Amino acid sequence: MYQEIAKLMMYGTLREDTILFRLGEIMRRFELRQNPDEEGNTDAELIRDIYTQIRKLLEVATDYGFDKNLWHNYLTFLLITNENPFSLTCEKVGANKGSVNLFAKNDFQVFYELFHYNFEKIEKNLGINCFSILSDYHAIGKKELMYNKNVSEKVQALSQRLEKAESAEDFFVAVTDFYKAYGVGMFGLNKAFRISDTQSGPVEFLPINNMDKVVLDDLVGYEIQKKKLRENTEAFVAGRKANNVLLFGDSGTGKSTSIKAIVNEYYDQGLRMIEIYKHQFKDLSNVIARIKNRNYRFIIYMDDLSFEEFEIEYKFLKAVIEGGVETKPENILIYATSNRRHLIKESWSDRDDVQNDNGMHKSDTMEEKLSLVHRFGVTISFSKPSQKEYFAIVRELAERQGLSIDERELLAQANQWELSHGGISGRTAQQFINYLAGLSK
Repeated sequence: MYQEIAKLMMYGTLREDTILFRLGEIMRRFELRQNPDEEGNTDAELIRDIYTQIRKLLEVATDYGFDKNLWHNYLTFLLITNENPFSLTCEKVGANKGSVNLFAKNDFQVFYELFHYNFEKIEKNLGINCFSILSDYHAIGKKELMYNKNVSEKVQALSQRLEKAESAEDFFVAVTDFYKAYGVGMFGLNKAFRISDTQSGPVEFLPINNMDKVVLDDLVGYEIQKKKLRENTEAFVAGRKANNVLLFGDSGTGKSTSIKAIVNEYYDQGLRMIEIYKHQFKDLSNVIARIKNRNYRFIIYMDDLSFEEFEIEYKFLKAVIEGGVETKPENILIYATSNRRHLIKESWSDRDDVQNDNGMHKSDTMEEKLSLVHRFGVTISFSKPSQKEYFAIVRELAERQGLSIDERELLAQANQWELSHGGISGRTAQQFINYLAGLSK
């Protein structure tokens, strides 16, 4: 095995702590142990080190819900997450003819042989059977929230296709088809990300597992708002001109839900979301630099965006949106939600610099603060529903939940609920229906 791994070129940048690298080293030590002149590497040491890597492989399998042949799943996972010049090119234009394909096909020959590697010799010699178990593994059923189902399904589907491959050329076609359809690395497998808080070094993207599966039709009402958001996003994913979007209005009206729904609906068309918090705005330029050349459309999502008088992070945001020297990449938009129409809290002191010019009153401070809102080309208002609209939302949600309750009683309870739970809103209606659903047997 270690001799095959050493032949990898495009995919040869394995860290020393990866399972494949460690197993290769263990196999090298096992082969040396067969030499009577070689000392050390006792059976117990080899078995201990093998079990360490098996345990790590099982951890990966648990995180992603792998099943059946875990060795194949693991190798497939490596192939579709390895970002190298070949895989990144395939993501953009497919496996076009070029000399790099010769290097890549060399690597696919290696992976083809690793896929069919026979562990029987080491198992028989050491008296273990862990690799045999991995090749026919029956995972314990888990709830979706316990693993990344989106990644799991893609890895296992490709793994099964690779199992049927009759040659390294079939391997090449299957993997490059995957790159073209879904991309490579974390962006190819996941819908949404956060970024890590780093004092130094490159920005690290952290996948958000099991995001809500909500779609826009799940949000009752707000048809005009949903239409505007959908139209802007469709233009964006189609490569046409689109605008940054600010969703503002009362809390609990579906602003954040709408953006999550948009990502779910257009994920298959290459849309991805990166959630960034206010204290991370200083990293915005680095984030954009990392994603601007990828073959995806990115929404940088800022939830509950607002600034107090003393906060200056909005200046970072203004510069990134429009004010910098470098043109903002066409594959990036900013979608933000806020309870404030103007984002930045105003005070009477902001008006101290008001000037009267030909009858026009002008304040530099106020203009500075309002200019951030003006950088969002589309602003969508989500206002609190009327009581009639609130009752309509309750009826619709109750019907979807399959609740069997008299309508008059339902609305009477809904009215009592909102009086003691924060007032009328779509969120209040959903919480009320959740309460009723929890009571039903």
